[in-house]
Amino acid sequence: MRRQIKKVAVLGSGVMGSAIAAHFANAGIPSLVLDIVPPGAGDDPASRNAVAAGAVGALKKTKPSPLFSAGRMALIEIGNFEDDLPRLKEADWVIEVVKEDMKIKKIVLQNAAPHIGPEAIFSSNTSGLSLGEMASVLPEDLRPRFLGTHFFNPPRYMKLFELIPTAETDPDIADFVADFARTRLGKGIVPGKDTPNFVANRIGVHAMMATVKVMDEMGLTIEEVDALTGPAIGRPKTATFKLADLVGLDTFVHVADNILPLIPDDEARDIFQVPDYLRAMITKGLLGRKSGSGFYKMEKVDGKKVFHTLDLEALEYRETQKASFGELAAAKSIEDKAEALRMLAFGKGKAGQAIWKMLAATFSYSAMRLGEICDQAVQIDQAVCWGFNWKQGPFQTWETLGFRKVVERMRADALPLPAWVDALYESGAESIYRTTDGILESPTAEPGVFAPVPGDERAVRFEVLRRGEKEVRSNPGASLVDLGDGVLGLEFHSKMNAIGQDTLNMVMTACTEAERNWRALVVANDADNFSVGANLMMLMMEAVEGNWEDINLIIHAFQTATGRLEHCGVPVVSAPSGMALGGGCEMTMGANAVRCAAETYIGLVEFGAGVIPAGGGCLRLYQRNVALLTDKKDLQPAFRRTFETIGTAKVATSCEEAVELGFLRPGDSWSMNRDHLTADAKDLALALAQSNSVSPVPDEAIPVMGTAGLGLAESVLFNMEQGGYISTHDRKIGMALAGIISGGAVPPGTTVTEKHMLDLEREAFMRLLGERKTLERMEYILKTGKPLRN
Repeated sequence: MRRQIKKVAVLGSGVMGSAIAAHFANAGIPSLVLDIVPPGAGDDPASRNAVAAGAVGALKKTKPSPLFSAGRMALIEIGNFEDDLPRLKEADWVIEVVKEDMKIKKIVLQNAAPHIGPEAIFSSNTSGLSLGEMASVLPEDLRPRFLGTHFFNPPRYMKLFELIPTAETDPDIADFVADFARTRLGKGIVPGKDTPNFVANRIGVHAMMATVKVMDEMGLTIEEVDALTGPAIGRPKTATFKLADLVGLDTFVHVADNILPLIPDDEARDIFQVPDYLRAMITKGLLGRKSGSGFYKMEKVDGKKVFHTLDLEALEYRETQKASFGELAAAKSIEDKAEALRMLAFGKGKAGQAIWKMLAATFSYSAMRLGEICDQAVQIDQAVCWGFNWKQGPFQTWETLGFRKVVERMRADALPLPAWVDALYESGAESIYRTTDGILESPTAEPGVFAPVPGDERAVRFEVLRRGEKEVRSNPGASLVDLGDGVLGLEFHSKMNAIGQDTLNMVMTACTEAERNWRALVVANDADNFSVGANLMMLMMEAVEGNWEDINLIIHAFQTATGRLEHCGVPVVSAPSGMALGGGCEMTMGANAVRCAAETYIGLVEFGAGVIPAGGGCLRLYQRNVALLTDKKDLQPAFRRTFETIGTAKVATSCEEAVELGFLRPGDSWSMNRDHLTADAKDLALALAQSNSVSPVPDEAIPVMGTAGLGLAESVLFNMEQGGYISTHDRKIGMALAGIISGGAVPPGTTVTEKHMLDLEREAFMRLLGERKTLERMEYILKTGKPLRN
């Protein structure tokens, strides 16, 4: 029998339980969420289900949203532990997500067990309690279907999914859950052992506690620690103490306290001893963001945000002081991030000494835990990268600094190292990972024994394809790559994948090459962001120098490229992920079909830079909105929708929202797992080719509002300016936009061609680019990354 997950049940509706249900809803899977009956509840379902109802209802207000769209709420049902446990038999997978208290968990598991279906999977979302102890209270026939499934918070956005089988878990069940979580939920699977805090939290919490120890030893400030442990060493901006505030200081201390008695033989056990000032903070209610103050506190003074930092001796707040390290400033100027990290870690100054101590503690601890918490070094690297958003895991960072050099210094510092590291060093190895017959391998805890890094046959990596001599053509901005089965891949690879002349040239080449020798074309890449749009710096410099003919040619080339994608002689599928903004959105909209990563943030944001979309974005969004009309004689809804979407620079925060806004078509689809995106897009392209899909012909009769649209926009914009909602320059940009989507100063009911609207786009863009206030907006965005409303 082929196992399927058609419905899940979630036991516990707290922040994590409701968010897990939300992510199953994102995957199209309905859920039943149960929680306690509140004290004093009556007999009516509304009062008895109030706890679950309140938690699930809060999903609508949570930021960032745990849901792809508000409509997904319809897939979540609620109930309570007293009335609805019999309904658990409806679920194919039941997940326990109650408080991290073994006694409470055992009670919930025991009460639920009689109602679990005979084939259903039962799991706990515990972040570090013993699964074996939990399994001991379950019937023997249920234990093979019980395991740990640890989602990281927030489940929609965090890739890590720790899979913890017990000694009695059926391996087939574990394999099924791993495959399902990977494919349907988009997760990165790290198998761990049933040890305290599993993998990511064991390493991550140790790293945070080791950092606190270094701070105390070296007399560093909170701001200095966060400056040293953020992007400078490949970690998120939340660094150490901002992360603790985000997680909650009580939670952080609770995890450290829980693990301490469970690791009597851990050589670094004392690191988990919580300093007195942390306990004093909890006593004073300084818990982080949840209480409004923690290591940091934000207040509004005269309408402006003012940040204060806690003095750990006085436990009083002082004005936040910017950390000042010459080494950090020097590292920022080094383009090679690996070289910058080496400069920092081996520096002789205070910053270098602190960074080395923090990193070395994590290297040692990670190496010592291999074999105890998981089987392979790669699993530790993946766990902290996917669970804590580190750019590199401990062993990857170790390699970046130089395996042998780090071992020698750690030995000099008398840091503990396991036998497998000593054996690797004595073998003369220069790295921790190795490649054997083209297969990447990582060490195990047994000296000299390596294991293949688990692969994913659905994961396509352009770098690997290039190494395998699959590159067809290349220039500095983009490449053509053979994806196999007659599908050509077009990969952008400029900085931030900004679209310049090299990219546009390769788009044209790709279409010609695909028509001659290939079945289909896929536009995709492995970067964090598909494309942040056109090269603003290039356009601004051309405008400053007055090279208007060159600008006209560039914009015309952009329009031609997106049109070439749309009308190519073979199917073209775009596969965006991350940010697809401005020109990146226009490249996406030009394709015949889109397969995007679920976490794609797409929009036409040019208005914020003082211009309008000029690569066909205005044209195609208006066409899509017109196509949705039931009455083509009334064009005002399509005009308004297009005007508002572009004029407010709306960005869809999910693919589902992108469909609602018109950036994607109703038939476009998405991949929950980003790693599978290119393979999924390739499958779609082949399906279109197999069905003899024909590219659309240019629309020669687009109905427009003409002067009626211009009048409507003028009235709206005048009122908004008078009300102080927009500036005079905003009004000017708005009228330029209206001039395009109205078809210009033509009679209402006129039809125009695609070329006519593209000409209007190009003319409006160039006219606005000549405005001083537009150039000020562009300069501000390039300097700060934020829009300026002048």
